[in-house]
Amino acid sequence: MSTGARAGYDLGMTSSESDGAASFRCSDAARDRDDPFVATAPPARCWLLVEHPGPWGHQALGGAGYAPEVVDAVDAFCRARGARFQLIRRPRMRGEPLADRGRFAVVDTTPGAESVRWGRVASPDDLPAALADVEAVTTPSPEPVYLVCAHGRHDACCAMRGRPVAAELAIAYPERTWETTHTGGDRFAANVVLLPHGLVLGRVPATEAVAVAERYAAGEVDTVWVRGRSFLTAPAQAAQHHARLILQEPRVDALHVLGVVAGEDGATAVRLDGGPERGPVRVVVRERWEASPTPLTCSAARAASMRVFDLVDLEPELGAPAGVPVTGVAG
Repeated sequence: MSTGARAGYDLGMTSSESDGAASFRCSDAARDRDDPFVATAPPARCWLLVEHPGPWGHQALGGAGYAPEVVDAVDAFCRARGARFQLIRRPRMRGEPLADRGRFAVVDTTPGAESVRWGRVASPDDLPAALADVEAVTTPSPEPVYLVCAHGRHDACCAMRGRPVAAELAIAYPERTWETTHTGGDRFAANVVLLPHGLVLGRVPATEAVAVAERYAAGEVDTVWVRGRSFLTAPAQAAQHHARLILQEPRVDALHVLGVVAGEDGATAVRLDGGPERGPVRVVVRERWEASPTPLTCSAARAASMRVFDLVDLEPELGAPAGVPVTGVAG
């Protein structure tokens, strides 16, 4: 039994989340195939988090029960800021009533300018006014935010694998931890988002959840779980990941993207800041599509294809300072 279960956290799905669920589980199939998940973080320069105790609908915004004018205001805010909208709630103890204290957060994931700002509204109907002057009605917070997808209505795997992870994190970091709606990549459950850096992790076991959070709090990330950084495009996510592996660079703030140039045949050259010892590093990745023999989500009716980025080359820029060696990789 997990620590979260022993502590009394509710780890199960509601009947509405499990109704009609087939025996096929996309996360099991993805693990059996060892699906690669590098460069699969959803694109988001900003994250808008709004407390909602549930039940959650299949879609976060459309199924939240908000008035049309609230939905329109949230949608406009997200479009203007490149934000991803997420409903959030605290992991609950068994038998604990649902709680909604009207909290919301705006998280900027811009590298070098990351920030978390929290506000509060008396009712969802007050969200349009708050979002219209969001800096004035929110307060900066130095605390990170840990999101765990537990959106069982969207995909059963998210609840089955996500809630135990959320429960473990909530024991160690109750003020930082939230369950959240769909973050993309159902088959990679349990999915964890580390804010404000927008690091999206996949297949995080409950037994490793606290260690993952501790390492992030120390300014490092474990590449075993990283799907990518939401601020970056998919090719840039892939290039940064491959560079982390080869350069053995765990620091969250290292290897900033300096430029991206799309080439031919699915190749993309990404220029990274290797730091004062290495200088700029050029990474080339190539996109390809790989067929899956089974659906990629529990609810999908047919199989699909997965996008994969192969490493083609990694080398220091011409004229870069001497220091830590970088080996080119051809493929």
